[in-house]
Amino acid sequence: MEQFEGKNILNFIKELPNDATCKEYLAKYKWQDGFVCPKCCGNRGCMKKDYKYHCYTCHHVESATANTLFHKVKFGLQKAFCVVFEMTTSSKSLSSTQLAERYGVSQTSMWFFMQKVRKAMESSKKYPLSDLVHVDEFTVGGKEDGKQGRSYDSKKKKAVIAVELTNKHQVKRVYIKSIDDYFSKSLTPIFEEHISTSAKIFTDKWRGYEPLKATYDITQIESSNGKNFKKLHIIIHQIKSWLRTIPTHVSKEHIQKYFDEFCYCINRSQSKQTIWHNSIIRMIDNEPMTWKQIKQNVT
Repeated sequence: MEQFEGKNILNFIKELPNDATCKEYLAKYKWQDGFVCPKCCGNRGCMKKDYKYHCYTCHHVESATANTLFHKVKFGLQKAFCVVFEMTTSSKSLSSTQLAERYGVSQTSMWFFMQKVRKAMESSKKYPLSDLVHVDEFTVGGKEDGKQGRSYDSKKKKAVIAVELTNKHQVKRVYIKSIDDYFSKSLTPIFEEHISTSAKIFTDKWRGYEPLKATYDITQIESSNGKNFKKLHIIIHQIKSWLRTIPTHVSKEHIQKYFDEFCYCINRSQSKQTIWHNSIIRMIDNEPMTWKQIKQNVT
């Protein structure tokens, strides 16, 4: 079975019409580099007809979904593949309520699985922003007042955003991180995790960025109500619109997962043909997660 590419859902269903073909697809890419038994580390075995691998050394039998984020999926592998397809190819965020109704499953089971997909969408932190970077903070939630600047409304969720631009000031990559406040200590992690010390960084004149100048090349300029950071504020507007499409409340404990989903999709907007397949590979490469781990936001 060849790697699926594209955004056409009819072609997707045609190539993966049932649970068996989805299991075959999963098995192919799970063991594409060869089988290694998780029990005895042996590499001799064979694929059984139900796409389980049988180890010749210790006779352990492993399913295609075992040790992946598809482990114990509650509603069938084809539906799970379709949910990943919709989350990665849609231009808007999707709620668990919407998808639960669409696929005829419980909202709780859908929310649990979608959080697993968002786990796979976390940044690897291997490719820091290294060119022209604009950084600012923003808030989501609560009553939108339309005002520029920092909000200290306790009902709003605070975040800091870093946008890398090309020489023509087109958006190249985006990262967003949830923060508790606007102090330098809270602003530092997005720099350490996502911005290279070689980057040319522009921020507004907020004093929280001052201590970071010792490590990073930061130039502080007037925001002029966002006019000097036009592309950055377009992205902020997009993330707020993205979150508004979710008809249920997003808690502060889980807001980072939704930021990760948004960044994952926007950073791959030029590679939508392969985004679904790459997401499946990430689901395979991640360890299974329990309900308790996701509810407690364990990473």
